[in-house]
Amino acid sequence: MAAPLAEQRGARLLVAGFGCGLIPRAPGTAASAAATIAAAGLIGLSPWLLAAAAIAALGAGLWAIPRAAPTGDPGWVVIDEIAGQWVALLGLSQPSLPGLLAGFVLFRALDILKPGPVGAVQRFPGALGVLADDVLAGGIAAILLLLGRLALRRFSA
Repeated sequence: MAAPLAEQRGARLLVAGFGCGLIPRAPGTAASAAATIAAAGLIGLSPWLLAAAAIAALGAGLWAIPRAAPTGDPGWVVIDEIAGQWVALLGLSQPSLPGLLAGFVLFRALDILKPGPVGAVQRFPGALGVLADDVLAGGIAAILLLLGRLALRRFSA
């Protein structure tokens, strides 16, 4: 049974990243860029706010994707990129232009190339499959950012 029209519209607004997914070229990259800008403000206030936002985006995606796009992962569904980008930027302790750019590039590369397990989890059914590859790509990017921060600290001391 299809979701009521008002519920479908709200779900579409969420999964389209409040319009980012409607950009004609590279909507996932546009959503990741918007998420990076938002993350800079959230990290600046508290890294815990970014973690809460990532969890909220995941929950919203699990609820909204089946209502907005019940048959697959159309290009305009970008809440997965938003959630994944926020997970990636959890590897930063504070916002900096180099850190934000590194997090953005690492996440987009992993999301586009889908190495190993990132590509495998995409085959999960439904909303879980739509979100899982981006969250895993974000997690790997966060670990790489953290390792990069640790290496910089070690070699600059």
